[in-house]
Amino acid sequence: MHFASIHSHGFVRVATCTPSVRPADIPFNRDAIRARMEEADRAHVDVLICPELCITAYAIDDLLLQEAVLTAAEEALADLAKATANLSPVVLVGLPLRRDGKLYNCAAVLSKGEILGVVPKSFLPNYREYYEKRWFAHGRHAGGEITVAGRTVPFGPDLIFEAEDLPGLILHAEICEDFWSPTPPSTAAALAGAVILANLSASNITIGKADDRHLLCASQSMRAVAAYAYSAAGAGESTTDMAWDGQGGIYELGEMLAQSERFAMNPELCIADVDAGRILSERMRTGTFADAAENGRPFRRVRFAHRPSTKDIGFHRVQRRFPYIPARADKIDQDCYEAFNIQVDGLRRRFEATRGGKMILGISGGLDSTHALIVAAKVCDRLGLPRSTILGYTMPGFATSEGTKSNAWTLMRAMGIEAAEIDIRPTATQMLSDMGHPFAKGEPVYDITFENVQAGLRTDYLFRLANHNNGFVIGTGDLSELALGWCTYGVGDQMSHYAVNSGVPKTLIQYLIRWAATSDQFDEGTNAVLLSILNTEISPELVPGEELQGTEATIGPYELHDFFLFHILRYGFAPSKVAFLTWRAWSELEAGRWPEDWPEAKKHTYDLPTIKRWLEGFLKRFFAFSQFKRSAIPNGPKVSGGGSLSPRGDWRAPSDSVAQVWLDDLARVPD
Repeated sequence: MHFASIHSHGFVRVATCTPSVRPADIPFNRDAIRARMEEADRAHVDVLICPELCITAYAIDDLLLQEAVLTAAEEALADLAKATANLSPVVLVGLPLRRDGKLYNCAAVLSKGEILGVVPKSFLPNYREYYEKRWFAHGRHAGGEITVAGRTVPFGPDLIFEAEDLPGLILHAEICEDFWSPTPPSTAAALAGAVILANLSASNITIGKADDRHLLCASQSMRAVAAYAYSAAGAGESTTDMAWDGQGGIYELGEMLAQSERFAMNPELCIADVDAGRILSERMRTGTFADAAENGRPFRRVRFAHRPSTKDIGFHRVQRRFPYIPARADKIDQDCYEAFNIQVDGLRRRFEATRGGKMILGISGGLDSTHALIVAAKVCDRLGLPRSTILGYTMPGFATSEGTKSNAWTLMRAMGIEAAEIDIRPTATQMLSDMGHPFAKGEPVYDITFENVQAGLRTDYLFRLANHNNGFVIGTGDLSELALGWCTYGVGDQMSHYAVNSGVPKTLIQYLIRWAATSDQFDEGTNAVLLSILNTEISPELVPGEELQGTEATIGPYELHDFFLFHILRYGFAPSKVAFLTWRAWSELEAGRWPEDWPEAKKHTYDLPTIKRWLEGFLKRFFAFSQFKRSAIPNGPKVSGGGSLSPRGDWRAPSDSVAQVWLDDLARVPD
């Protein structure tokens, strides 16, 4: 398949629709449904869900028992099935069907000219405005086959429809009230392997009911570890006693991917590309899902040839460029508050559990030490301790700039901590001289030894200062640096007594500092220096010279590395899929979702060759070069659902593995 094709990477395009209908005007309704089917075909949709009883319309009451209506509905179904012969989507339509002297409220599944099967409604509402038991029999125990439109096809709520040629297109249908019940049929279907759960609904609208539907769809997609697609009846249904809003929505693992316009006068498609691969990956990682499936009931699988497109058909899915950064615009403060206070609470408990009375911090004037300091300051505030409990040390080396040193001092003064400066250059020079290093003889040799002498000395000083002051060292290294191995092992910034930032990636640290500065967590003076630090280029400042030693110029942009890390650590995606997702999110300024209030000057794009280049570096660093550092990291709190790299938490791996299998997969990505 084509690299740019969604079907190459585990996606299934799902759509819901609300065709305009007329009560009991079956030819009109058939044509309206066919128009939506053809529109879905033009949009390369794989699965199209129509509302409950859409062939007849839902609100026709006793007309449902009229032979003319029922016969015409079957004939319309046959016409619609025939119409799917050369169309892309599997189509789910609702209609009443007769079987053995009973009438059932059904979902018929159509594909490539065939009726694949029929699913009857399990739970019939018969309260308040609903009277479905007046007309229908429930289908909870139905099975076997049904003859419809001259064809005998599988019948029952125990049907799962699986494409033979598109992994993840594993479909189950239920009808309206089924998912309002305490035991939705889709739960058992998901445990039996269904990935996409469809609901053909009528569901008249009342005040607040749209929120109830949203809650049920989102919770069912999360609990069942699935996608959930919901289509409700809309314009054209009888308003004799009820009204209709045509709500449609597509959900995946608790997250809404797309929703339709409600009360729309013109029919529309609600389309989203469901990541079936992500769903299957999550099930594989969640042992309780497999445990629950042990007690599940058997389902019949109806397999069919789908013939999906192999071309680039676009991408109907909004990608988050920054998967670790809070994305819910209405809950930014809540999410940032939680992230920040997870760290505060973790450090508070560790400080209370130690015998020390001081927190020891190295303050560079960069992002990580700044964030660790503001977390430590909040711990002091929460415990009612003076901020002089924190001993902050700035330790300039051979390449420390006046800007970062000034920021460090300004920040320490603004925070009211006990601050000091230790110039490590004399000690570093002595160590280099004792080693016979060329730099000690005046030669401009700035190798890894030269860099790590400085990094190691800073850590050595901090531990000895902790001994001297009866305190403990707070680590400042972050999750991104741990993933890349961008830290000095042992006597270096990899080690501390408590690594408060170890669960926070660089991009989230930047965002949390900006949030702290703009949400009045501190005073105006502190906020000003926090914003100044945010505008400073990331650098270890270990190599002297006129040109700044930019970290991202060496190892690549942290915004890309954090994107790579999230999808590899959280879901185990193959590099080719990670490259596809990165390309879809970052190739254009408008392609992916930006965090709320993201500065325009910091909005970047990356083409596929650039993405592939930095992803290759990430794979080598993550899988082959740096696991030994992560296997020995100190304690620190997990902050994000994206995972941590603690060997006691989300990530356990051998320190001597190789990266070849991941590099081979990446090689499939075009240059």
